[in-house]
Amino acid sequence: MHKLLAATILTLPLSLVQAAELKIGFVSIAKILSSAPQAESASKRLEQEFAPRQKGLVEAQKSLRRLEEKLAKDGAVMSDSQRRNLEGDIRNQARELKRTSDEFREDFNLRRNEELGKFQKQVLDVINSVAKEEGFDLVINDGATLYASPQVDATDKVLKRLTTSR
Repeated sequence: MHKLLAATILTLPLSLVQAAELKIGFVSIAKILSSAPQAESASKRLEQEFAPRQKGLVEAQKSLRRLEEKLAKDGAVMSDSQRRNLEGDIRNQARELKRTSDEFREDFNLRRNEELGKFQKQVLDVINSVAKEEGFDLVINDGATLYASPQVDATDKVLKRLTTSR
């Protein structure tokens, strides 16, 4: 009698799980990042914000190259002091270029992460509202998914909502 009761109790949770239908959804974050208008506008904002500094770096690189070419071309006919002064200028400009390049990269990465964070919060809010409205019990993303059938893919619904809520 105890064995029958124990067997019934052990199979009860399994039958309850089978009886309850779970609705599972899938969202491709990679597709959202490449297709959502918010991601594109964030990229354009970053490009506009950092274009002047990028242009300045390119000009500084060209200036440094011109000095290096001058040293290579005229170095043999320059006086020792002229060559040392030019070499010093090249070292100073190279140091300054490296410093400003590093600052640019750091500032750009900080702003990009800021923009990405805002966008990720917006995407998560939309995923949550779609999941609640569509009655999903679980929504997973492509980071850990090995397969997702089109029946559970809610990416297009999320993208549509993001596109209309621009």
